[in-house]
Amino acid sequence: MTETSKNPIDIQKFPLNSEEHTFKSWKVKYEQSHILHSKCSKEGECNLNDESNLCEFCVYSQKVPLPQLPDMVFPKNVLCIQNSNGCELNFNPLDALMLVSDKPMNLEIACAGAWKESRQESGYLGRMIKPFDWTFTTEYKGTLKGNWTVENTNERIDLEKLKVKKSILFYHDLTLFEDELHDNGCAVCSVKIRVMPNEFFILLRYFLRIDNVLIRINDTRIYHDFETNFVIREYTARQGMIQEIKVPSYVLTDPSAVSPHVPLIKSCFEKLSFPSASGDSL
Repeated sequence: MTETSKNPIDIQKFPLNSEEHTFKSWKVKYEQSHILHSKCSKEGECNLNDESNLCEFCVYSQKVPLPQLPDMVFPKNVLCIQNSNGCELNFNPLDALMLVSDKPMNLEIACAGAWKESRQESGYLGRMIKPFDWTFTTEYKGTLKGNWTVENTNERIDLEKLKVKKSILFYHDLTLFEDELHDNGCAVCSVKIRVMPNEFFILLRYFLRIDNVLIRINDTRIYHDFETNFVIREYTARQGMIQEIKVPSYVLTDPSAVSPHVPLIKSCFEKLSFPSASGDSL
């Protein structure tokens, strides 16, 4: 048997789309490519004791403590924003999925009961109710690297200021992972960035819709004014039963449109300060 026939799909050779730009003292870079392979790309020959040589599938299997992964995981989809002093904001699917609970939560159990009542004739239920968080809910707020100082703050992102029309120097939207819940809804984690002449804004969003049952939205908003040496990070968690959300049905599929109508259950506001690099002018 030839090496090619043993391993007909060399996932490392899929095209990788990447782009990098510098704005003030910040380097913004993204990478984007294929979904995660459904099995070991080395035909089970990965040495699990040698992390440096694991294929991507085995990396996820080792580090994400779940009996299964979302339908679509994009391991190459990474957004990185790095200051010249080395402080970095990084957004990647592995870190997001590592925060998914490997145990059923009371909230999911209650939700499953309501779901079961609305799906009594569906054979899907027996496959989906498993002893882990099958919604892949994550409270991921991004990965910090470098000498950040994190503190709670009363400062807020001026969303009205962000609505003012400005030239967009850079924009990109990346999906980190997605699951269609066997056509009974969706769970999506994505990150968007836009850079303007004097600032950048990032929205990291986990959106869950279980048809006829539940909406959940975990948002992390990150804002930086280039004239300052800090970043504002706001995390909000919203959740509501669909029958209690009084909006037209088409709104339920649009996270931005439905979000204001979903009850806020948790919030966290932080100032992420970083040291000025030598030669930087704030």
